[in-house]
Amino acid sequence: MKVLLIDDHPLILSALQNIIQGLGDNVSIVAANSARAARETLQQDSDFDLALLDLRLGDADGFDVLAEFRAAYPAMPVVVISASDRTSDVIRAIDLGAMGFVPKRSTNDTLFEALSMVMSGGIYVPPMNMGDDTSGTDLYVDTSPGALRSVRQHAVDDGFQTHAPLESLGLTPRQTEVLGLLLQGKPNKLIARDLKLSVETVKDHVAAVLRTLNVSSRTQAVLAVGQMSRTQGGLNHWRKSGA
Repeated sequence: MKVLLIDDHPLILSALQNIIQGLGDNVSIVAANSARAARETLQQDSDFDLALLDLRLGDADGFDVLAEFRAAYPAMPVVVISASDRTSDVIRAIDLGAMGFVPKRSTNDTLFEALSMVMSGGIYVPPMNMGDDTSGTDLYVDTSPGALRSVRQHAVDDGFQTHAPLESLGLTPRQTEVLGLLLQGKPNKLIARDLKLSVETVKDHVAAVLRTLNVSSRTQAVLAVGQMSRTQGGLNHWRKSGA
């Protein structure tokens, strides 16, 4: 497995390398201390299985780099590793195509869990208090089951509610396939092509999935399923079901 680490802080790079070595015996790590170095690395060899990206780089905005790499290298999962733990940053990163978001204050075990989830086909998002993004409250404020109320607070603005376990959502087999492809970040046209359906039919299925999840956008769907999946071993079944 080849991993690209993009962070301009030497100590962070060293710590990440030690953690990632625990993902397996045959792990190859390349470190880049700037967006420019990362671009040069990928231009020479884009065959990476995973990239870890800091949002604060000295020579570029991390969100711009994330969008750039997701467009140029769509097969390479990108996990954001950030000193920020703001809910708005998590939402923006997932919306731009990140397969995970891990605040730097997280424990090594949490980072290992996140990377393992992403490498097995899942999407990792941290527990979030989505009702208040200005208070400075840590995202990792609660590890009890009550932390799963994180999406409930968002209901006032965007329709989030507390969700039942994934298996009990009652999606049809076709809706499950659509959700799997939606979680991969595929637009309706690609979902239609993969499932050999019309775009209009896919739109209907996507709308049904969003209604079932009680959300109003694809990003909210990813976050909602990610929150539910934390107690159910990741999103493997849901993402691979549409593969």
